[in-house]
Amino acid sequence: MARGSNTNNTAAGSRPATTSSASSSSVSMEDSSSPYFLSSGDHPGLTLVSHVLLGSNFHSWSRAMMIALSPKNKLFFVDGSLPRPVSDDLLFQSWNRCNSMVTSWILNSVSKDISDSLLYFSSASEIWTDLRNRFLQANGPKIFQLKQQIASLTQGSLDVNGYYTRLKILWDEFQDYSPIPACTCGASRLISASHQQDHALQFLMGLNDSFSSVRAQILLMEPLPQLSRIFSLVLQEEKQRQITCPLPVLPDSPLLNSASAVASSPIPGSAPMAAISSAPFRRSRPQCTYCHNSGHTREKCFKLHGFPPGYKPKFVRPNPLTPSAHAIFNSPNPTIAELPNPTLTPSQYNHLLSLLPPTVPSSSSPSFTPLPLATEASPSVASFSGPFIGQSDWDC
Repeated sequence: MARGSNTNNTAAGSRPATTSSASSSSVSMEDSSSPYFLSSGDHPGLTLVSHVLLGSNFHSWSRAMMIALSPKNKLFFVDGSLPRPVSDDLLFQSWNRCNSMVTSWILNSVSKDISDSLLYFSSASEIWTDLRNRFLQANGPKIFQLKQQIASLTQGSLDVNGYYTRLKILWDEFQDYSPIPACTCGASRLISASHQQDHALQFLMGLNDSFSSVRAQILLMEPLPQLSRIFSLVLQEEKQRQITCPLPVLPDSPLLNSASAVASSPIPGSAPMAAISSAPFRRSRPQCTYCHNSGHTREKCFKLHGFPPGYKPKFVRPNPLTPSAHAIFNSPNPTIAELPNPTLTPSQYNHLLSLLPPTVPSSSSPSFTPLPLATEASPSVASFSGPFIGQSDWDC
């Protein structure tokens, strides 16, 4: 009886232990802080990162995957810190389910060729170890490559934001390969400040020559501002230039297309848009249909309707049929009537001669013979100024 009672007591005592293990397993699956917890949004087709592993980008891809798995509390399945339970453990099924979920997330984030070579691994930690051994490069060549890219990077055709973004990606990746050692003496803080100053100088060195003025002003500041402040100042300078010097309209821009559409459909009764667009700020001058000169119309043409009294033309074109003045002045006995475009009357000419002082002819100076005057009925009178023909200057 006693033995049977002990057996019954042992069996009865084992039931609470099994119940306690099952209840702890249920609690761990429902606890959001447990690695076995899966939310309603977790499914095998989920893609955690946007960058697909191609091989050469393993470093950035692994960094993105670790960031994505950390809030889901699934890093234990990747780094191997949560080993597989034994098959008779109540948490075996929960571990197997979470391991398969993490494995599916990794396969969804790699290329097709790489995922085919990972299908037969039994755990996510084995897949992670294989990828790290396959694609992780040594630190020496990678650090050399990053240093070379940072030293040769310039702004070129990039804007300030794009140039700064590329530099920051290289700086962050270099710092991940060569981290600053942590210590309690404060030396790590000084090393970090020195790196930040080097980054600021590298950013200023790679800018285009158009930012030389703002770069000189920043270098004169004491102490040198932080990199974020320098980037803000250069970005403000770029925005200010875009306001004062707007960018040209591209050939395929909607603004230019709309303007060409308006020009192709002019308003009825108006001038063609092509003529207006060729000289948008100049008014078209009228043209006479009689003399074909611009500036007046046929109704106001003086050549057709006659010149008004006292009209003086601004300029007179030489008549090609009239002999040149040079030929007339070189003639032996020129007359006023022969001179081109006369404007003086004989009385005016005689009055001008009376105003001249009397001269005494000398043997050294050539004699002056006055030109014969035209009569009052002469239709034209010569107009000229300066010395007469055959005389070097006026006699005083």
